[in-house]
Formats: sequence, structure tokens, C-alpha cells
Amino acid sequence: MNLLFEFSRERCIEICALMVPANLLLTLRTVLLVGQLRPQVQVQYTSFAASFFALIVLLHVFTWFVIGVVMAPTYILLALACVCLSLNLWAIAHPASMSQLLKALIPSFSVANKVTL
Repeated sequence: MNLLFEFSRERCIEICALMVPANLLLTLRTVLLVGQLRPQVQVQYTSFAASFFALIVLLHVFTWFVIGVVMAPTYILLALACVCLSLNLWAIAHPASMSQLLKALIPSFSVANKVTL
């Protein structure tokens, strides 16, 4: 376990450079799939992939908390991972309410769905 923690701290820049964009892009893709009323299987695949990256970011942040590093970037990464994980779980658990919210926030979203369907 100590070896894994050391690896996480030594490769912090590389881990964050990969995980943060992947997490954001896959979470965005999940939200867009829900908004486009795509089949639940497609939503689940992207949501599970995004959740995987969010969990890796959470574990990475916790390795820093274990040694007592409490700085703004650790809290920003923690908040990012929690928000992305929450959105992905919401997309799996109750996609209808997420779709309704997207249609209420972005009226053109529902028009685009009617045109493409």
C-alpha cells in the first residue's frame, strides 16, 4: 500500500494531467447522453468510465491527505471528483430528472432532440 501511495505522490502531475480532463470529458459525455435521451446502456457505459476516473482522483487526493498535505489544489480536486461522481451516479439512478433539468435550463436542448429523433 505504501508503494502505491508513493507512486501517486511522485507522479502527481502526470496523474492529474490524465485524470482531470478524462473525468470532465466523460462526465460531460454522460450528461449529454442523458439530455439526448440515448439508451440507458450507453449512459451506463460512459457513466461507469467517468466514475472510474473520479474514484482514481479521489484515491489520489486521499494519498495526499494521509501525509497531511492540506492545500487548495487538494480541495479543488476533491470537489471536482465528488461533483463528477455525483453527476454520474445521478445519470444512472434517475436519468429522467436529469433530462428534465437539462431541458428546463437549456430550452434548445429539447428542440434538438425532436429534430434528431
